[in-house]
Amino acid sequence: MAAPLDDRDPAAALTGVSVVACSARDREEQARLFNACFKKRIDADGLRWRYDRSPHGASISFVSRTSDHGAVSGYACSPRLAWVHGDERTLAAVGETGDVMTHPAWRKRGLFSALDRAAMAESRTRGWPVVFGLPNQRSAHIFVELGWRAVGTVRPWTFVFRADAAARAARSREGRWKGLTTWLGARACAARRKSESAAAARVRSESLAHFPESVLTLAQQVAERHAWMVRRDAAYLNWRFIDTPSRLHRAVGLYEDAALVGYVVVQVPRPGTFNGYLVDLLARDESVERAAVEAGLQALESAGASYAQATAIDGSWWSRRLEASGFLPPRGSNHLSVIVHPHQADHPLAVAAMDPARWYLTDGDRDDETMG
Repeated sequence: MAAPLDDRDPAAALTGVSVVACSARDREEQARLFNACFKKRIDADGLRWRYDRSPHGASISFVSRTSDHGAVSGYACSPRLAWVHGDERTLAAVGETGDVMTHPAWRKRGLFSALDRAAMAESRTRGWPVVFGLPNQRSAHIFVELGWRAVGTVRPWTFVFRADAAARAARSREGRWKGLTTWLGARACAARRKSESAAAARVRSESLAHFPESVLTLAQQVAERHAWMVRRDAAYLNWRFIDTPSRLHRAVGLYEDAALVGYVVVQVPRPGTFNGYLVDLLARDESVERAAVEAGLQALESAGASYAQATAIDGSWWSRRLEASGFLPPRGSNHLSVIVHPHQADHPLAVAAMDPARWYLTDGDRDDETMG
């Protein structure tokens, strides 16, 4: 997540502000800062889940701290084990920025650049060949000015189940006309879903209480088709989607006989809301991909969602799959940036990072536990 950053003017930096590396004992302070910066609330245990419990490694996190006010700005960077084309020789931890934030009372005082320098220095020391992030349009240019490279864009896609008030409000954020024609969008989604759903009959679907160890074999098969992919082993997937603070995720496995050939993960609507998310998917082939999307849509519709959303890198396999499955694209200006900071320019992961259209990246790969 990213709150508005400061303008990084060195002349505006305050004396008496120190950049401090954080550990598990600092999560209470970091949670207080987080809750002052974001509408979505989190507690210290939620940050411990995010920063300290990932089987892919502990996060880097820093705060800018003053003697009088405590933490006033923060920055985190979390490791994700990734492959190039599923080749174990390329496996390494890559960093993902997250929880970039400055307290509203302390913005535009030049605090961010020191945090970014400290985080990048530590990620280089840990041997991470490259770091990536998905900042919003207000923040992306600041990263670029600090030496990051903007290499792509990420956009949200929407599937409308029913043209009710919640769906109309969501579509209106893409433009007044899209809001007024939500019923047409719902028709288009339903028509495409009907044509795609035949694939679901060819496989058996089953709710997953935990991911089996066999998912790693499936992940490696899928990774061979992509230049960049986070390794989806059972320990990581169970941490990322099952043993989570929110308990909002639902996982469905797809089987042919006894063999796991795919899965889909969704985030069901929060109480009092009507939007769900198609969060992650893995499938042996295109036919199983189609079945997995349908299983995810069924799970969200059964949970009461009026519409489903998913974000995808422009030009990627995931954007093509969402479009083929009937998801509606956003207006062109509605996007996040994909940025990368290479430390080892010749490492295969750093090379692959320059072309995000070749990545396998879903919302499940993002730094935040939940969407929305």
